[in-house]
Amino acid sequence: MNFSEQLQSFLIHLDELRSRLIKIGIVFIIATLVCYNFVGKILPWLTAPAGHLIYTAPIEAFSAYMTVAAVMGLLVSLPWTLYQIWGFVGGALRPDEKKFVFIFGPLSFVFFLLGVAFSFYVAIPLTYRFLMSFSSDYMQPMITVSSYMGFLANMLISFGVTFELPLVLAFLAKIGIATPEYLRQKRRHAIMIILILAAIVTPPDVVSQVLLAIPLILLYEIGIIFVKFSYKSRI
Repeated sequence: MNFSEQLQSFLIHLDELRSRLIKIGIVFIIATLVCYNFVGKILPWLTAPAGHLIYTAPIEAFSAYMTVAAVMGLLVSLPWTLYQIWGFVGGALRPDEKKFVFIFGPLSFVFFLLGVAFSFYVAIPLTYRFLMSFSSDYMQPMITVSSYMGFLANMLISFGVTFELPLVLAFLAKIGIATPEYLRQKRRHAIMIILILAAIVTPPDVVSQVLLAIPLILLYEIGIIFVKFSYKSRI
């Protein structure tokens, strides 16, 4: 394949990516607008761990509503989003590899939901209680609704995405990129990257960073197991 053919192929894939991103964006916006009507019902449940919240600017409450609607819209539109992502990935695979898309596509949705559930029921309550433990007679917390919703959205999405790690590793093994030996050799490097990633995507406190880093390290080890079986079944 000469340079002209390579460039044409690249532009075709770039155009397909743009088309799929537009489709993802349209469905996400529609889902967010629909979910906005249900924010009032779900907001008391989401804010229960924080109790009484305040807002200090006229637009702040509306921004909090939109944040919740956006997160709900993301979850509702997630099957469509993953369908588009895996459809794009499948276009670059060989015919014998395309079947893996039908396996890893649905599983990626399940793993994302597992990450969201772990975040909401374990990581967020523990992190919030730790952060609130620094209050005293001379330091009283007055949590704004926008800061709490931002914290909530960041934690939910971060954990949802990072829980995809075992599937990503297993998929790379299926298409012949990753091997169990390679992942074991790079374990130290992976742990270092995980610690840096946890420090970036979580609030600046030790508890939330540890609560993300530990599951990620465990998921990496689970990913090695997944890769081991995936690699064997490929041979």
